[in-house]
Amino acid sequence: MESALTALLESSGLTPKGGLQPLSGGDIAAVYQLDTDQGSVVVKHDEADQLRGEAEALRALRGACTRLVVPQVLGLADGWLVMEALDTSGKRDDAALGEGLKELHSSVAEQHGWHWDNACGRTPQPNAPLGDGRAFQRERRLLPLGEACYQRGLIDKSLFERIVRQAHTLADWLPNRPASLVHGDLWYGNVLYTPSGPAIIDPAIYRHYPEVDIAMLTLFGSLDDTFFEAYWNGDAPTDWPRREALFQLYPLLNHVLLFGTSFRSGVERSIATLETYQDL
Repeated sequence: MESALTALLESSGLTPKGGLQPLSGGDIAAVYQLDTDQGSVVVKHDEADQLRGEAEALRALRGACTRLVVPQVLGLADGWLVMEALDTSGKRDDAALGEGLKELHSSVAEQHGWHWDNACGRTPQPNAPLGDGRAFQRERRLLPLGEACYQRGLIDKSLFERIVRQAHTLADWLPNRPASLVHGDLWYGNVLYTPSGPAIIDPAIYRHYPEVDIAMLTLFGSLDDTFFEAYWNGDAPTDWPRREALFQLYPLLNHVLLFGTSFRSGVERSIATLETYQDL
């Protein structure tokens, strides 16, 4: 075990019992389980700035959540992050997840963005605050990712121009609103179920429209009606399909950038949906 991790564990009051055991899901950072004298912990090894951002994000989420479980940060130093290990033997409960996200999203501020830039996967995520959420989605999300995909030859000029057009129509239909605290990368792999309720891990935190998290959940998974009943409580936005298409566009572009053109058809579907609403 590396000396920096040994020192961090010692300063955190943890004595290892055995070595690091690799965990699945470490596509971005190396992730391990470690048995200690106080039980199992999760250990991540990555760039120091990346882990510092994750630690701050986890602390912010813990401060905003009472209905969602968020891992406690136990130690951070020299490219190592130590967190509590969660018991994932709980049963899936979409209603509890809806209630928890509703509470998280009730934490609002005037500015969209965050006080530092972070990353979604390995993609740099600019978060310089803007007071208008439509401008934030356009300038910090859709245009930078669309441009990056186009410059790398992952999308053609026609699709890029369609993305740009949609990015510049947001003020025509999407109301500005105070910015909710969002997880930012809430696909179902980052939702766990503990005996105490749903847990969320691996955030790419910022403040923006709350539909960011819901659209990500529906992009790579499905939610039953109990989630939407708990989250919206009968007050669902009438244009949810349009918002869903919009807020799935950024993660789809990110997947094109990270994993290649197999995700391009998803980008095309989202753009086609947005264009259909524009033509009505």
